[in-house]
Amino acid sequence: MAGLRVRSLLVTGANRGIGLGLVQHFLKMPNPPQWVFAGCRDPKGQRAKELQNLASKHPNLVIVPLEVASPVSIKVAATTVREHVGGSGLNLLINNAGIAKITLLENETPEDMTETYTTNTVGPLLMGQAFLPLLKKAAQGSPGSGLSCSKAAIVNMSSIGGSITNPYAWEMIQASSYRCSKAALNMLSKCQSLAYKEHGVLCVALHPGWVQTDMGSSAGHTPPVTVDDSVTGMLKVLSSLSEKDTGTFLDWEGKVVPW
Repeated sequence: MAGLRVRSLLVTGANRGIGLGLVQHFLKMPNPPQWVFAGCRDPKGQRAKELQNLASKHPNLVIVPLEVASPVSIKVAATTVREHVGGSGLNLLINNAGIAKITLLENETPEDMTETYTTNTVGPLLMGQAFLPLLKKAAQGSPGSGLSCSKAAIVNMSSIGGSITNPYAWEMIQASSYRCSKAALNMLSKCQSLAYKEHGVLCVALHPGWVQTDMGSSAGHTPPVTVDDSVTGMLKVLSSLSEKDTGTFLDWEGKVVPW
């Protein structure tokens, strides 16, 4: 993790699970970021208590009201972040917020498909658009010509469930709307990598493992990976990424996941 040094980052869906774990790990770094922005839908609500407690102890942690399914909320969040970071920009955008509807294929509805796609795919698209100016500023202010997560990067939290080649755990969890949204997110990550490379921004899709979170356990099975192990692994992977990795789909151990 020594290679990952960011001045500022934003994590969406940061009030629990993997998002909260990422925030905690960044705050514990020997040289923590100057700004850690934690996006969540209801910063003052009961489900953000742990985040509130962290913010009371860490002045560099800023809780940002953010609903990634709302273009207006995203724009307001971008303004908030810009007011804090000024001309230095934002080094790292981690699109972690996501939802899953655990249903059989025959029970999928247009409403569930649309809601899941809006949060899991359209949200990261709009986040990338809104925060690109800040990512570009960070890239311009970083030394060196290569790409890295310490310079400027978008990390889209995907899932092996979105792999068309390897539809992991289909027998246990169909969740077609979730799988479709993550397959689309993988393509978005590739598109972002192609469009934003010229601006110095690295873009990857990352599978965190099947993690012991509310979402991971929602189908009634106990996932094999802890939040701590997943986040530790992902931060190690992020610290090692370079120009050759932009546009790839990797897991929390750094292995390539098949599209």
